[in-house]
Amino acid sequence: MPAELEFILRLGAATVIGAAIGLNRDLHGKPTGVRTLGLVGLGSALVILAGMGFHTQTPVDPNPVSRAIQGILTGIGFLGAGVIVREGAGRRVHGFTTAALIWLTACIGIACGLGAWMPTVVAFLLVFVLLVGGGALEGWLHQKWYRANPDLQSDLQLHTQLDHSVRGETKE
Repeated sequence: MPAELEFILRLGAATVIGAAIGLNRDLHGKPTGVRTLGLVGLGSALVILAGMGFHTQTPVDPNPVSRAIQGILTGIGFLGAGVIVREGAGRRVHGFTTAALIWLTACIGIACGLGAWMPTVVAFLLVFVLLVGGGALEGWLHQKWYRANPDLQSDLQLHTQLDHSVRGETKE
C-alpha cells in the first residue's frame, strides 16, 4: 500500500474509533464526546507516526516511538484527571469511566499509529461490549449483592437515587 494511503488509514481509523467511543460519552451527557475523543485518537496516532519518522514500516530505532508512547500516556493523564469530580463531602465520585475512556482512546490511537490492526479491532469491540452491557451488568450485580446483604439496603437506595440524579431523572 502506498505510504500516503497508509497514513490516511491510520489517522482516519484512530479518529473514527475515538469519535465512536466519544459518541457513547456524548449520549450519556458526559463532558467529553465525539470531538474530544476523536481528537485524542487522532493526536495519539499522529505522535506515533512522527516518532516513526513518518514511515509506515517498523522503525529501525524503537526509542523515539517508545518515548512518544510514554509522552502520550503521561500527558493524557492530565486530560483524564480533569473530568473526575468529587461531589461535595460525600463518597460519590464521577468521571472515572470517562477518564478511562480518554486513556483508552489514546491507546487505540497509538495502536492505529503503529498499524496494529488486530489489537485495535479487538480493543474497539471489547470497549463497545463494555459500554453497551457494562452498566446493565453492574446494576444487576448491585441488586444481587444488596439483596444478599440486607444491612446494606440503605446504601442501595442511596446509590439508586444518586444514579438517577446524575442522569437528570426525577422520581415520580
